[in-house]
Amino acid sequence: MKNKIITFFTLFTLIISSNSYAFTSLTIWNNLETEAVNSQPLENYLNLESESAILLETQTGQILFEKNPHEKLRPASVTKIMSLLLIMEALDRGDITLETPISCSENASSMGGSQIWLDSTESLTVHEMLKAICIVSANDCTVAMAEYLCGTEELFVQKMNEKAKELKMHDTNFKNCHGIDEDDHLTSSYDIGIMTRELLLKHPEITTYTSIWMDSLRDGKSELVNTNKLIRTYEGATGLKTGSTSLALYNLSATATRNNLSLIAIVLRAPTPKIRFSEAKLLLDYGFNTYYLKEICKENQLYKTIKINKGVEEELNIIYESNVNILSKIGSSSEITENISLPESIEAPVYKGDIVGKISYLKDNIEISSVNLIAEKDIPKLSFISIFKELTLSCFSLLR
Repeated sequence: MKNKIITFFTLFTLIISSNSYAFTSLTIWNNLETEAVNSQPLENYLNLESESAILLETQTGQILFEKNPHEKLRPASVTKIMSLLLIMEALDRGDITLETPISCSENASSMGGSQIWLDSTESLTVHEMLKAICIVSANDCTVAMAEYLCGTEELFVQKMNEKAKELKMHDTNFKNCHGIDEDDHLTSSYDIGIMTRELLLKHPEITTYTSIWMDSLRDGKSELVNTNKLIRTYEGATGLKTGSTSLALYNLSATATRNNLSLIAIVLRAPTPKIRFSEAKLLLDYGFNTYYLKEICKENQLYKTIKINKGVEEELNIIYESNVNILSKIGSSSEITENISLPESIEAPVYKGDIVGKISYLKDNIEISSVNLIAEKDIPKLSFISIFKELTLSCFSLLR
């Protein structure tokens, strides 16, 4: 019994002394805010006839080609990308569901241009409305959704412009939700790239609709055929939106994915429908033939384990806060190096998600990406109560 008591006090002394280290400060890194698209001017070496064009990689937002990217032009029905973005956000908030019935006003049913001839006596579900908007660019369905969500089209357009401002779409001013020509209803290929990327990254399920080639509504009575011919002819095509009017000419935001590489190709004011699709295809081919996406790490993947001072546990798993993918040219010899900032140990308490370090990835000594390193779980600070509990458990273990 005497030996057990001596062991008990020895254990108590060791626990107290092992947690009396000098204070180690916690290194905190702020999330870096980057613009949706980073641009470097390039020549029109693809000899495009379209007035404006841009090609970017979806995950990184890196621009691979551009021609007059900030020229303000009429977008026609490419406008509906912003309308779709607001509809998807309403779905996420729970304001609507895919089964919510949407009625048609006289205003919506009177829309010209591409439509499914909605009648003011009928209603369609949000799911059906999305099919009509994404596949045949239905103006009447777009207006019906706008009126349901905001009361009037004018208030919905106000939301569109607020969202454009939030996304830093500085070349954009919306006057309607459908894209029919109207004075000062303008945007740029650069800004269309921003909103296309936002829609794809935040709401990837939209491609469930934009990748449909043929479908129908009203029990098969209304046939839908996609206005985007690339859906049928281009390998990996996922969308996204066509647009054309007599003043805007022929526009397209084309999206495609191959081998984990997703690209966005935008052409504005192409002289003919054929050139619109051929130049979008040319941009996509250039991207897929020239670049690949290298996966560096995945969100919540373990990076390493570090020591915790004065905590109820001695070690903490450090994980990556987000995915990191780096775009590289096929055949490029440039190596990617890491600049790691992470302490060997940190002081308790630590909370799940705390930023404890950062890794910057560099190519040719230029930072091309970064990721925060975060705590995998909570580790409370060692207290008298926690020490007492541990001693009690140890004592009972010794007395057994």
